[in-house]
Amino acid sequence: MATLSSLSWSAPCLRSAAGETFAVRHIWCVGRNYPEHAREMGVDPSRSSPIFFAKPAQAAVQTGSVEYPPETDDLHHEVELAVLIGEGGRDIPAADWLDRIWGFAVAVDLTRRDAQARFKAAGQPWELSKGFDQSAPIGTVVPASEWRPRPETTIELSVNDQIRQQGRLGDMIWPVPELLEELSRSLTLNAGDVVLTGTPAGVGPIERGDRVEASIQGLPACKFEMA
Repeated sequence: MATLSSLSWSAPCLRSAAGETFAVRHIWCVGRNYPEHAREMGVDPSRSSPIFFAKPAQAAVQTGSVEYPPETDDLHHEVELAVLIGEGGRDIPAADWLDRIWGFAVAVDLTRRDAQARFKAAGQPWELSKGFDQSAPIGTVVPASEWRPRPETTIELSVNDQIRQQGRLGDMIWPVPELLEELSRSLTLNAGDVVLTGTPAGVGPIERGDRVEASIQGLPACKFEMA
């Protein structure tokens, strides 16, 4: 049996095009941050407090092949802008957050939708529908000094070359700086944290063998095949 002193662990790392690495500490996500997606999920898209949930750091992967997870027959895609925190803090105002961001990337929040529905119906936590292995594919990171989100920036996802999701970052109910301000009111964000900022309408199922391409204007695409 391993002793405590013999155990070791290393954080998953995300890479930039220049070969720099970002050690992932934690992944925070926000739900229903685009009005049309909120509507397709059957909820009012008015500007209420954002809904946050978490994925483990090990969910983050940069790979061309993602394994179809067990215990689901209804796996869904959700394209998102990933924000990588370089300098954290607590109760940080929105105006100060852009200078604390290390970089940006395209991400896909994979969701076991049938499992999520079962957990919700039973009044149980639905973490396992979001936080499974390889549930957060992420593209190559671009430093914040080289790219910033703008309202007109497009975001989309295609499956087997067929567009499923389309929108603009300006459609967000809570833009990036305000979203980070809200999250930092509840907890301390730290260097190494990744924040996924919500998805536009059009989420839907993907199957084994499907080719997924998620893109945000100006960022390297996140491409993978379901294995």
